[in-house]
Amino acid sequence: MARKRKGRAISGWLVVDKPAGITSTTVVNKVKWAFDAQKAGHAGTLDPDATGVLAIALGEATKTVPYITDALKCYRFMVRLGIATRTDDAEGDVIETRDARPSDNEITAALAAFRGDILQVPPQFSAVKVDGERAYDIARGGGEMDLAARPLWVESLDLIARPDADHVELEMVCGKGGYVRSIARDLGAAMGCLGHVQWLCRTWSGPFEADKGISLETLDRLAKTDALDAYLLPLELALTDLPELPTTADGAARLKNGNPGMVLTSNADFGDEAWASYMGRAVAVGVYKAGELHPSRVFND
Repeated sequence: MARKRKGRAISGWLVVDKPAGITSTTVVNKVKWAFDAQKAGHAGTLDPDATGVLAIALGEATKTVPYITDALKCYRFMVRLGIATRTDDAEGDVIETRDARPSDNEITAALAAFRGDILQVPPQFSAVKVDGERAYDIARGGGEMDLAARPLWVESLDLIARPDADHVELEMVCGKGGYVRSIARDLGAAMGCLGHVQWLCRTWSGPFEADKGISLETLDRLAKTDALDAYLLPLELALTDLPELPTTADGAARLKNGNPGMVLTSNADFGDEAWASYMGRAVAVGVYKAGELHPSRVFND
């Protein structure tokens, strides 16, 4: 007999406006404790010193994490020009400095090479695995690695402000797997001045926005109370980019048992990924085929 999970069988998304100085894992554990939830996970790590949207899934919403992980995300960040660091951010040791400073026009022109489909090499201090070991563990031990370049879709990358000659504020909208620190490092190298990230904020991720997120102070104050549940968002929000296919009670029952179920109407094409709903609630995600949804993920009440 399987062991019964401790905690509440509560499901949904919580958007945390993460402060600097705390890891994403620590925030997830704090949220799980505050809700007394059986299960929790996040959709996209933020570095400890980064701020902004940390979308945390509880219960059945953890099954929808890939749809938020794959969604576009927006980052606002400050690049410090003239200095390269070992970690590509302000926490690392300085490894090189240069006096050259590009003009605003030169920065704008250089940004063009970082839009669209690009390849970027992750920072040495990253969670990329090398022979089963995390890159940051190797880097902390003094090792250096030749990390493979990875593809990234950059929807937009724009100059927002130039407070002074040494600093440039940028905004980037990108797909899954983007390293803002790599953008700062490579942009500085391309302009011949070097650079690293001074601060970073993820302003939105898919349907979730930082300015609508809960603070850790509020989370602590409302922990273990019914008032905290009001901040929980429906898991269906993660599925908004997929076609919704209403189903019948019989169809919902079949889908929940892992079988193909009939859907009433469809704006999906044959072979499309879609989700079935019954009375406004998600039942399953799967592939649409000739009036039926063939489930790959099933949501339990």
